[in-house]
Amino acid sequence: MGFAIGIIIFITCMVASIALGYSMIPALLVGLAIFVILGMRRGFTLEEIFRSGMESVKESAVVIKVITIIGLITAVWRISGTIPVFIYYGIRIITPSMFLVVTYLLACILSYALGTSFGVTGTLGVIFMALARSGGVNPVITAGVILSGVYFGDRGSPVASSAHLVAGVTRTDIMTNVKYMMKTCVIPVVLTLCIYAFLSVRNPIGDIDAGIIGSLEDTFSLSVIAFIPAVLMLILPLFRLAVTTSILVSAAAGAVIAYCVQGMPILDILKTCIMGYRSADAGLGAILNGGGVISMVEVVIILIISCAYSGIFSCTGMMEPVYAGLEKSCRKTGRFATCLIFGITGTILFCNQTITTLLCGDILSEPYRKTGGNKQELAIDIENSSIVAAGFIPWCLGCKVPLTFMGVGAEAIPYAVYLFLIPVCYLFTKRIWFKDRV
Repeated sequence: MGFAIGIIIFITCMVASIALGYSMIPALLVGLAIFVILGMRRGFTLEEIFRSGMESVKESAVVIKVITIIGLITAVWRISGTIPVFIYYGIRIITPSMFLVVTYLLACILSYALGTSFGVTGTLGVIFMALARSGGVNPVITAGVILSGVYFGDRGSPVASSAHLVAGVTRTDIMTNVKYMMKTCVIPVVLTLCIYAFLSVRNPIGDIDAGIIGSLEDTFSLSVIAFIPAVLMLILPLFRLAVTTSILVSAAAGAVIAYCVQGMPILDILKTCIMGYRSADAGLGAILNGGGVISMVEVVIILIISCAYSGIFSCTGMMEPVYAGLEKSCRKTGRFATCLIFGITGTILFCNQTITTLLCGDILSEPYRKTGGNKQELAIDIENSSIVAAGFIPWCLGCKVPLTFMGVGAEAIPYAVYLFLIPVCYLFTKRIWFKDRV
């Protein structure tokens, strides 16, 4: 009972924070305090709980590095002129009534090539958000479209870390999983394109204001050289270079261009990398301001707290009552429905898809086996539940980080229709590939 009450208080605090536009950190700290107290009531000492939480936090070091690097490149691409040249030339190439469709398709293609939602949102996503703002397209809708596109690759790319994680925890072949993921996403992708085609026609991109064009020309050298950081970001992973390394190389190239081509002093470049870009021109600032390592501080704090949750739950065994009812649920409501509910619940509690995926693979394998399922089915069920759920839970890192990069809030989530269509369509079509009931 105490755990259930704690969950209700935690979720209430999170929803209230988002609704009122406050930072999620205080709500997360309230939840952390509640679960520490519950752990102590179960007989664990504060030292044991703290140690377990810190061990879990240490495992987030790699993710923190990635987030910090992407925060860096979002600033560098601004001062190097990379984003400005995309705005300057891109607005002339894209068919106005197809802007959102093109945005979605390019996000799908690049995320599939790179296998990262964060990396694509922090680069291509920032560019298209700038295009949208400069061309009068609703930035909230654009952010939802981009979120849909980046999760196409985050969920289904053979180079995505989430795909390798799912294959690892379920002991399945990743390429076989990718084939199933491509088959099960056909209907959602078609429906998503139809919806975005409608929204695209209703929200065409317009001409950039002449004043903004003038500000771009006055502030930046709009040379094709400024495209180099983006080109490097695209081609380096093709040579099997790690995405983080590709981002760093792209950022380094951008810094050199900012100094040599844009004429920016080295100290100003370093300051912008940390604090983000700020334009003296109000109109230009509305489009380009942002980025920098500082913009990721809140996200890193959220990551640290959410990982501490994982350690506390693991140490104290608070979620054991939840596990007990899973086999019964598989028999009564179906395996995918159970996986979906468990995945969403885990994402709400742990704030990231990695921990939830590990739990699903570990805890659901036996209920699946006992009710007639198999490892392959479990892998695809996780991909179509926990992986995409991370994109529509506002306080989950898989949602919070991309939205932070794009400078919008949770109001963009309803427009990320692909994330909702994946589980809904799979719920009704799963019988084509797997027999869900005993």
